[in-house]
Amino acid sequence: MRVAMSFLFLLLVNAALSIAGTIDPSTPDHKYREYGSKFESVVEITGICLCDERPEPHKFIASAVVIKPKWILTAAHVVNNTKEVKIKVGDKEYEISKIIINEDFNKENLGFHDIALGYCEEDIKIGFYPKIYEKQDEIGKVVCMSGWGMTGNFSTGYNKSDGIRRAGSNIVDRTERSCLICSVSGGKKTELEFLIASGDSGGGLFLNGKLAGINSFVSAADGKTNSSYGDESGHTRVSLYRKWIERNTGE
Repeated sequence: MRVAMSFLFLLLVNAALSIAGTIDPSTPDHKYREYGSKFESVVEITGICLCDERPEPHKFIASAVVIKPKWILTAAHVVNNTKEVKIKVGDKEYEISKIIINEDFNKENLGFHDIALGYCEEDIKIGFYPKIYEKQDEIGKVVCMSGWGMTGNFSTGYNKSDGIRRAGSNIVDRTERSCLICSVSGGKKTELEFLIASGDSGGGLFLNGKLAGINSFVSAADGKTNSSYGDESGHTRVSLYRKWIERNTGE
C-alpha cells in the first residue's frame, strides 16, 4: 500500500496566523487551548524561506521549542534555506542568529534526522526550560504534544487557523526511521486526544515533562495528509540526538 507523507511546516506569502493540531470532535476545543497555554517553551518561529519549490522568497510560520536561555530546537526542514529567523515569546521577538542543521538531514528523505538547533544572542526568557528525555522506552507511553499549526478535528482534518497555541495527548505506537509514531486510528484513546497538523513542525512532544520528540510529518494511507482519522504523525526522537545537542550547545 502506498502511504502519502508530508512535512508539516506552514509556508505563507502573507503574515496570516496559524493554530495547532487536530482534535477529538467530542472534546471541547477550549480544553486544548487551555492546555496549550501551559507549554510556554513551545514558541512560534518565523522567517524568510528561500526554498526551491517557489521562485520567490516567502514568509514561513512554524513551531520551535526553547530548551535553554540561548537555544531552541526545531525541525530541520523548517529552517533549511532560510534567513531572518525569529521566534516570538508573548509580545517579544528574539532573533535567531545561528542555525545548526543536523549533518545527516536530507530533505528528500522524509522522517530521517529532521532536527535543528537555533542560537539567540539574547537570553530567551521563559519560566521553564524542558530537559531532554534520555531513555528509549517511549513505546506505549502517554505523551503530550504542542505547536502553532492549523486546526480542525479528526473528522474534517485541519481546515482553519486563528493564532492560538494548542496542546493535547496521544500514545506512542511505535518507532520508525528516527521517529516516534502516534496515530488516531482506534485503540486506546487519551483524555485530550490530539494529532499535529500543518504548521506544528518544530513543536514539541513531551514525556514526563521532558522533551522526547520534535514534530516532523504526517503520513496517511488515504493519500490525504490532513491529520484526520487514520493518519499518523512522526516526531524526531530527541533521545537519539542528545549527544549532538550537548556537543553543539557547548555542554
